[in-house]
Amino acid sequence: MTAQLSSIAASNVQTLDNSGAAMRIAGNQLAEQLIAAERAIDAAVAAVATLTATMPTVTQQAKVGTHVMQESLMHVMETCQQLVKARTNILRTHKAMRAAQVDMGMGEVALGDMSYCLKSEFSSPEVAFQGLSAVA
Repeated sequence: MTAQLSSIAASNVQTLDNSGAAMRIAGNQLAEQLIAAERAIDAAVAAVATLTATMPTVTQQAKVGTHVMQESLMHVMETCQQLVKARTNILRTHKAMRAAQVDMGMGEVALGDMSYCLKSEFSSPEVAFQGLSAVA
């Protein structure tokens, strides 16, 4: 039984050793999907914010009382708040995925435009890009 477990453990280690390319491919796919999700949320925030800003102006132009669009305005504001919360959560997801990337030994890998990095999380831009180098 012990020999069988040792064989399984050795097989698992060997599988992990040979899966670097698969991990990198999966990591790249997740990174692309994460960036797409971040951009989609930002676009939704911008669209809802524009709608929110337009509603009172249109009400005034139509020369109707403020009560006419009040409930709609409240709902769109709630939507905007929820989208901002979603944006916070996707940024938390990004941070957690970055930690998982490091745990998997792929910490040196980054995908995308380096200017897209979240510099605000770092004390200085030098720290943000420490250890990174651009490759073609």
